[in-house]
Amino acid sequence: MQVLDSLRWRYAVKKFDHGRIVPEDKIDTIKEAFNLTASSYGLQPFRLVVIQNKKIQNQLVEYSWNQKQVAQASHVLVITIPKSYRTEEVSTYFKRVKSIRNTPDEIINPFQEFLTNTIAEMTQEELFAWNIKQAYLAMGNLLTVCALEEIDSCPMEGFVPEKYDEVLGLKEQNLTSVLVLPIGYRAEDDFMKSQKKVRKNLEDVILQIH
Repeated sequence: MQVLDSLRWRYAVKKFDHGRIVPEDKIDTIKEAFNLTASSYGLQPFRLVVIQNKKIQNQLVEYSWNQKQVAQASHVLVITIPKSYRTEEVSTYFKRVKSIRNTPDEIINPFQEFLTNTIAEMTQEELFAWNIKQAYLAMGNLLTVCALEEIDSCPMEGFVPEKYDEVLGLKEQNLTSVLVLPIGYRAEDDFMKSQKKVRKNLEDVILQIH
């Protein structure tokens, strides 16, 4: 029940307590959880930008549809993906597999060849769309972990990626912003704090097949 209680507790915070800071050990937990996120083939085509800088946070409000949570939050997490994706990512991944698992080449090579060819045949637009889906997996994971750690959050799609990329210097790293997640602690006067969660009935969202 702890997981369900935590998920019932969380909501998209509209106002953070700007005086409260998420402890460093909990930020470390979030970083580790991000790294443990599931992804297609385990390729992890995403990176997490962790911002704890009020000057930058205030600067980003303008490019976040003026959502003040970006400035109020203890930290702002930005999930990014590559602007262009290359087959070199596959070879890097399999080098890591061999290093960690000591998997024989006769097992690795066919899978590596298949995955390299699969990615080589995809357009950059297709790869970009595929990697965006991976970013959403990471966001879902972070929302759950934050709830379990009793850290408040507010997932955001409403922002201007190009401006975020410019402010955060992401273009030079072949990265672009996809999702934004301010985290911290809810303010006592957040009007959403005491609102009941609105969800469909289970029978309206679950299809049970026996």
